[in-house]
Order: sequence, then structure tokens, then C-alpha cells
Amino acid sequence: MDKTRQDSPLTTDRRRFLGAATAMGAIAATAVHETALRVSTANAQAPASGARTPAAGSILNRTIGRTNESLPALGLGTFLTFDLLPGRNRDALREVTKRYVDAGVRVVDTSPLYGTSEVSVGAFLSAMGVTDQMFISNKIWSTGDYLADESHALASMEQSRLRLWRDKIDLFHCHSLVNVDAIVPLLRAWKKEGRIRYVGASVHENDYHHILAALIDKDLVDFIQVNYSIFNRNAEEHILRAAMDKGIGVLTNMPLEKGRLHKIVEGRPLPDFARDIGAENWSQFFIKWAMGHPAVTTVLAATSNPDHAAENVGALRGPQPDQSMRQRMMRHMETIAGFTNLASMQWYPDKQSMYQGVIRRSQAALRQRMS
Repeated sequence: MDKTRQDSPLTTDRRRFLGAATAMGAIAATAVHETALRVSTANAQAPASGARTPAAGSILNRTIGRTNESLPALGLGTFLTFDLLPGRNRDALREVTKRYVDAGVRVVDTSPLYGTSEVSVGAFLSAMGVTDQMFISNKIWSTGDYLADESHALASMEQSRLRLWRDKIDLFHCHSLVNVDAIVPLLRAWKKEGRIRYVGASVHENDYHHILAALIDKDLVDFIQVNYSIFNRNAEEHILRAAMDKGIGVLTNMPLEKGRLHKIVEGRPLPDFARDIGAENWSQFFIKWAMGHPAVTTVLAATSNPDHAAENVGALRGPQPDQSMRQRMMRHMETIAGFTNLASMQWYPDKQSMYQGVIRRSQAALRQRMS
């Protein structure tokens, strides 16, 4: 269930598009929970119709009720985009990290599964002198040789600590729910022992939302990470509502659908109403839509392009869409040709050559062995 499988020709894309009518109902149902998360709005100016405005000049922060931890609503994702072959030039990734941090972002999500991403994240943050100021979200996807053997997981955690140059990592997820029945109890033990701060679980495919929902219902995690975008709204059906009710932190991934949303709108101007939420480009349009759900703590947006990073971080400021505006944004996207068929598109259209790190090298080698 690792993230590389969806991009491989050996498997099929299992994510399904949730119909607009179902999504509309789910969004409307969440409106009653608007006060469950506190948004930084002190001294806010009057918002435009369909928007909520944070304090002038401030960034949007969200507070997780269970922990009272306040986090910026945007975080840096690193899957594929931060995976480079050893020896390759990392200047662009260093600049991406700098632009996120300079904009007030302090949430970074990575994983041992993400090739060389951990190494780059650790090096960049350490060189900038901000390592201890960051909220690091990481992952575990192995246990040991037998039930309750934690040797492999401990080795993975120690490797992550070395790469990220952190004594304690804030959040560990059970990566893509791999071996979830063994990993989550282990993470809970680590939290009790003071090894980590928070326990989480991550998914990136709709097929596994029901398992994630069960973890929430059983009160086994402090955070979740789930795929959620203006295209793929399946998480609204139960996960986001349940997480809000439990006071659980929510990180969302794939807000730009791995470049596919940008491909759909390529060459198209923003709708006129985008100015009401302060969206100056399509990246901000899509990211702000995800931020607008009251259950979402932090939207993780990945890129290897510093200019795109500058676009992304702009979503942290200015008006944010309320529920009526989010519905209007969805209706606009549904008028664009190809939107409903987005799931059939390849990740990062026209950019496959850009992300050729150790993950893609290993995938290519496996395909060659099987051909």
C-alpha cells in the first residue's frame, strides 16, 4: 500500500470520483461545525461575500482541539518532488524549502519511503537553523520479524532522527496503514514513553478511508493524513466530520492532484469570483478550497519549483472560502472539460522526467526485470 504503487503500471488507480451531489451534501453537513476549529481572525477586515478573512497581514493558523497545538494551514509535502539521486543538484529544493519557511510554514511531511527526501529536508532545515522550530510529520511502515517485534520500526525511527537531526519527531503516522494493527499500538507506546509527541495514520487512496475512519471512531490516533481535493471529496463522507468531532488534527495530501488539476485548467483564466478569496493563481484557488473545510488543520502541497512554491504559500494569507464559496468553486470546476475524468490521468502530466530519484529508478528496474 505504499505511494509508489499508484504510479506504477503494475497496479490500477483505485481512487474513485465521488459524485457532485454526494459531495455537496457532505459539505453542507460540515457547516454546523464551523466553530470547532479556531481561525486567527483578530482585527480582521469585513470579508467579501462567500469568504472569511484572517487578520490583516497574518497567516492562517488552525488549532487542534485535543492538543491545543496551533499549526499553519499550509505545510510542505515531499513525496517524489524531494527525491533526487545522490549527487544531483538540490539548489531548487533548498529554495523551495526556504520560500515555505520564510512565508511562515512550519509543517513538513516526509517519510523513509520517500527516497532521499528525509536527507534533503534534514539538511535544509538544519542549515537554515530552524530544525527545532518545525513540526515534523513522519511515517513508519514496518515492524519486525514477528508479532510485537519493534526492531525494524525502531531502526527506521532512529534513521529518521539522524536524517532529520531531531531528538524527538513531532508526529509519526502508520504509513498508508501498512501493518496498521501492529504499528498503531507501537506508536501509542512510543508516545507514552516520550519518544514521539503524536500518533497518526495516513492514507492516499479512497479504498482505505473506511479503515482510517475506524481508527478515528476508536479514538486511537491524534492526527490523520488523508487525500482530499476539490476533485476527490470522498473524505467528507465520514472522516473529516468524525475527526472534527474527536478533536483530531487533519493533514490533507494531494490538494493539486499531483499536477493533474493544473493540467485541466492549463491556459484558462481564473474565474472572476476568485478575487473574493484572494486567489491570485490556480494553486491558491485549489489549496484555499481544501483549507476552507473547517476540519482541515494543514494542507500539504508539494513542489520542486521555487516559483510554484511562491504561488502555494500565498494561500496562507487573505480571505478564505466559506461553504457557499466552496460550492461555487466546485460548480465552476465541474464546467471544465476533463475534470470528471481526472483520475484516469497520469500523475504530474508532462513532468515525468523531473522526478527521477531513487524511487523511480527502482520502479524502472523492477519493470525491466518483469518484462
